[in-house]
Amino acid sequence: MERRVSVKVQTYPDDAKRAFIELRDLIFNLAEKTNSGRVSESLKWNEPSYTVKAGSPIRIDWKEKKPANIYLFFNCQTSLVETFREVYPHALSFEGNRAIVIDLAKPLPIEAITQCILLALTYHNVKNLPLLGV
Repeated sequence: MERRVSVKVQTYPDDAKRAFIELRDLIFNLAEKTNSGRVSESLKWNEPSYTVKAGSPIRIDWKEKKPANIYLFFNCQTSLVETFREVYPHALSFEGNRAIVIDLAKPLPIEAITQCILLALTYHNVKNLPLLGV
């Protein structure tokens, strides 16, 4: 884990750390399975950020002002969250056109989150398809 990301994650409570690690591992595993290329890990806007060459950035963060949740952030200039909202209206919760809100008290909705991360990792290849090819 990139050092600045590790320092940031150490400020999270234990439940948020566990969810963060699960989400981060999912990003790296899916990037490897889809041959999306090397995942670049950094801090953007003081949030852990993950990018691949043909994808759209994914950021993960826990917010002290809303401690019951962890967030997956996506570029609001893409159709990603709009598509997620259409495909997973009951499985996921959203904040505007930029984030999936994950309740830390519940199990991660792995199937839906996996599909959303896959779409972000391959965004530039699917952005012109209806519903991003889902």
